[in-house]
Amino acid sequence: PVSFHRSNFAGIGKMLQKERLDGYDIIFADLGVSSMQIDNPDRGMSYKHEGPLDMRMDDRIPQTGADLLNTLSEEDLSEALWELADEPDHAQIARWIVSQRALRPIRETTELVQVVFEAKGLTAETWRRQRGTAKFGSLHPAARTFQALRILVNDELGSLRELLRLAPYCLRAGGRIGVISFHSGEDRLVKHAFRDGVRSGIYESTTMEPVIPTAREKRDNPRSGSAKFRWAITPAARNP
Repeated sequence: PVSFHRSNFAGIGKMLQKERLDGYDIIFADLGVSSMQIDNPDRGMSYKHEGPLDMRMDDRIPQTGADLLNTLSEEDLSEALWELADEPDHAQIARWIVSQRALRPIRETTELVQVVFEAKGLTAETWRRQRGTAKFGSLHPAARTFQALRILVNDELGSLRELLRLAPYCLRAGGRIGVISFHSGEDRLVKHAFRDGVRSGIYESTTMEPVIPTAREKRDNPRSGSAKFRWAITPAARNP
């Protein structure tokens, strides 16, 4: 039988109790956002589509992207842009967001894109002409800002930390956990949790290097380009 639960994976321990299980043989976490959610304008997760700045993966989350964008301090916005997305212009973008929302709340994806362009001293036309050059690169100027805000809204790193903390105690002897991450912050958390788990004995082994997509996989599915897969295995016999 198969059971489905609408729940954050940070609640993995509660599911054991609900299903009356003594542990899992396998835990697999795909941290990527659903392409269907990204491509849905009503979710507001993409700079490519016009829509409300919702960004919630679960509509039971109380605060939307717009709520956070219009209430967080300049310092907190700057910190989030840097820590969650490695945005080099984090200070300028945070400053511009705060100045613009003082005139009018930022509630639409197109409004946030425009703010980012202005903070970077760009126009859409300038970037279209010069993208791919050493100065501008190929990444959309607003991509990192959207990523950071989405991660913040859904507390993605907090949920991942809780999953990694609970997982070894939810696995049976010889159980396995695998995690696919899609950005450096996630991968660092997984790498360190598995490495430290081996050192402390809660895991028997882990991958030394992440499994990454082949060139063909990247060509067939461009969104897989940043994916990294890591795994860990618990000891075959638990210590009493």
